Amino acid sequence: MTMNTALKELLYKMADDQLILGHRNSEWTGMGPLLEEDIAFSSMAQDKIGQSLALYTLLQTLGESDPDTVAFTRNANQFHNCILVELPNQEYDFSLIRHFLFDTAEALRFEYLSHSSYEPLAQLARKIRGELRYHTLHANTWMKQLGSATEESIARLQNALEVALPYALGIFEASPYETELIDKKIFIGEATLKEKWTSKIESVINQTQLHLPDWKTITPIYGGRIGKHSEHLQPLLDEMSEVFRIDPAAEW
Repeated sequence: MTMNTALKELLYKMADDQLILGHRNSEWTGMGPLLEEDIAFSSMAQDKIGQSLALYTLLQTLGESDPDTVAFTRNANQFHNCILVELPNQEYDFSLIRHFLFDTAEALRFEYLSHSSYEPLAQLARKIRGELRYHTLHANTWMKQLGSATEESIARLQNALEVALPYALGIFEASPYETELIDKKIFIGEATLKEKWTSKIESVINQTQLHLPDWKTITPIYGGRIGKHSEHLQPLLDEMSEVFRIDPAAEW
């Protein structure tokens, strides 16, 4: 078991998360409840797909295929994204809750990775964390506003929160290489990240009229990190890769 293998596993799950949620966010273009949110989700989609490209490019330096091949030719069971990001957008309340839960985790992840002993990843993380500050600012602003607005908005967000939380805990599904990554100071590990995340989530929720259930009562939904996905991922991949698969050798 080499450090190269551990690094690849870490990079793949991060890259796949960004690619899949970037695609989901792009589906809000022209469909947002406000023009402002059309622009916001489209912008975040662009950021996330750009982040996935950067991570896939880093994987290529470790011996993996080029980013387009990696992104567009794998099937669902070869993807390492958490299940949360592949779920359909549903209504705006669910997409906002997912945005809040996921991007809070990612902002923390890339902040810690900016100090990674693996310098190429640390350099990339320092760039990405700046983009994620805007994502979390957007999420927190809307959570505080809608989470303390009307009875309907509070009820809808509360329901979406309860649906999303088990999937959100799946973000932190432990890697088989946790010990190696921590010992080599590449990454702080999923358990520590989860602890920091719960504190951040609680801080924002406490500024609203929403409430969190007891964390101990929530059963995490795992599987995505090892290629076990919902029925929603493969159709998304088929749609996303349709043009590429027509002629993979084409130059644009």
